[in-house]
Amino acid sequence: MTEALVSIKNISKTFDVGHHQKVKALSDFSLDIFPGETVGLVGESGCGKSTAGRVILGLYRPDAGEVLIDGKNIHAIKGDEKKALIRQAQMIFQDPYASLNPRSTVFEIIAEPLEIHGLYKDEKALEEKIYALLEEVGLRREHANRYPHEFSGGQRQRIGIARALALEPKFIVADEPISALDVSIQTQIVLLLQKLQEEKGLTYLFIAHDLSMVKYISNRVGVMYLGNLVELADSDELYDKPQHPYTQALLSAIPIADPDIEDQRHRVLLHGELPSAMNLPSGCVFHARCPQAMDRCYQEKPKLKEYGNRHYVACHLMDKRV
Repeated sequence: MTEALVSIKNISKTFDVGHHQKVKALSDFSLDIFPGETVGLVGESGCGKSTAGRVILGLYRPDAGEVLIDGKNIHAIKGDEKKALIRQAQMIFQDPYASLNPRSTVFEIIAEPLEIHGLYKDEKALEEKIYALLEEVGLRREHANRYPHEFSGGQRQRIGIARALALEPKFIVADEPISALDVSIQTQIVLLLQKLQEEKGLTYLFIAHDLSMVKYISNRVGVMYLGNLVELADSDELYDKPQHPYTQALLSAIPIADPDIEDQRHRVLLHGELPSAMNLPSGCVFHARCPQAMDRCYQEKPKLKEYGNRHYVACHLMDKRV
C-alpha cells in the first residue's frame, strides 16, 4: 500500500482566550493524506478545519500529537531541514486580498519565497520563473508590475496560487480558497486547481463550506464537529451513504435545483444550541444536538473506527448497525 505523504497523528490544540479560559480547537485529530489525492474537510464555522490546516503546515504548534510530511515531523525538526520541508508544503488562503501585501507588486509577492529559499540563479532566471507561474495560473506577464488592489477577487486568488506554487511543493492546504469569490469564479478556480494537480501531481487538503464543491473536487471527505473528525470516507461513499447523524444533517441541507425533488426529500433537523468550545460536553461532543442520542453517548466519547470500504465513523450508533 502507498505510504501517506502527510500523516497527522492524534493532534490536539487549545488556544488561551484570556480570563483563564481556553478554547479546544482540535481534539485527538488524526488523518492520512496520500500522494496525488484531494481530501476535503467540511464542517460548521469554528469546528477546527482551518486550525487543522495551520497545524499541519507548522504555523501552529500542537499541544499533543505529531504531523509527518514525507516521514519527517514538521514540529520536531529545525534549521535547513525544516526549511527544506516547508518548501514541500504550502497554503492557499481564504481571503486573497488579506493574504497579499498591498504595498508589494505581484512580482515582489511571488519573488519573496524564491528569494528566501535562494531558488534562482540570477535576475533573468527569477523573471522567467515568475512569468511562467503567472501564465500557469491564467494571468499575463504584464500583471507582474501591478498591485493587488488592481485585480478582481478571482485574479487575486490566482496570484495566491502562483505564490503557493513558486517553491514547487508536493502538498497544498487550500483553506476555503473559493468562499470569498463569486459563484462563477469559484468554478474557474476549482478547475484551475484540478488542472495543476494533474500536471504537477499535487496533493491537496481542500477546506470548504460548500459541500457540493467538496464532493466534486475530493477523492475522500472528512467531516469535523467541534474539533473532532466524526466521519471519513471516499467522496461518493460519504455522500451516498452518510452514517454519522451530523453528516446526515449537513448533506440533507444541500439545496437541490429540482423543486419536485426538493419538496419531497427528508431534511434532518438539529435541535439545541451548539456547545461552547470553552466548555465541551462529556462523552460524544454531538450528543446535545443528536436526534438519536443514547445514554452511552452522554458518558463515553466514541472513537473513529472503520466500518468497511474505507468508511470511518465516530458514533456509538454504528455498533448497533453492524
